[in-house]
Amino acid sequence: MDLGLKGKKAVIAASSKGIGFAIVQALLDEGAFVLMNGRNSQTLANSHSFLGNPDNLKSFAGDVIQEEVCRDLIAKASNEFGGLDILVTNTGGPVSGKFESLSNEQWDDAISKCLKSHVHLIESALPYLKKSLNPSILTLTSFSVKQPIPNLILSNSVRAATAGLTKSLANELGEYGIRVNSLLPGWTRTDRVNEIMQARTKTKNTSIEQEIAIITKTIPLARMAYPEEIGKAAAFLVSPAASYITGVMLSVDGGINQGLF
Repeated sequence: MDLGLKGKKAVIAASSKGIGFAIVQALLDEGAFVLMNGRNSQTLANSHSFLGNPDNLKSFAGDVIQEEVCRDLIAKASNEFGGLDILVTNTGGPVSGKFESLSNEQWDDAISKCLKSHVHLIESALPYLKKSLNPSILTLTSFSVKQPIPNLILSNSVRAATAGLTKSLANELGEYGIRVNSLLPGWTRTDRVNEIMQARTKTKNTSIEQEIAIITKTIPLARMAYPEEIGKAAAFLVSPAASYITGVMLSVDGGINQGLF
């Protein structure tokens, strides 16, 4: 199946590793032009080199928690590629913790990271997306939007707000032909998940292997996802092959979400 991504111009935020990096790989494989982004310039350079420095891949170092970085990131993509068709908004997750253990500063940081970064990226990209023949926005959230994860109240709360933003924008931007969806990954073998597992071992006096085993027992497919599995799902959602899909919160979680919707 041809997804129709060849020649499409994409920005993937927070994509020097993990799920974001897997999305970059998936879009490159489909022939898209991709601007990859990450906070750490060395990690970004290493990831770019790992992909073989293809002509259809560019990089931009900067933290999308900062509004000016969002503007510059989108502007660079437009300048490099001559426009923009696809925006994937993504950031790292906030700290673990229960409600009474968290400070106001940590709440503010979570809101800036996991909600306002999406807002600023979309604001910056809209003038370019409105000129595209196949415009698409994809926000990366989490299956916790539908099924909250213990000890991750910041992520549970703020990512749910991003899901609300996504659904609202699907309604508002439909008149411009801009599709807006969200991808809700389940437990995936990434550095972020390793950090969560490490935090759990400290409070429960267990090992990372034990914590992973506990989680996989709750997943019908009995394993965590590989990043490339999430990346391929994202590639479909942003592609012209999904031209009548908008306002969808797509769970890619191995069946861990037990709700009907």
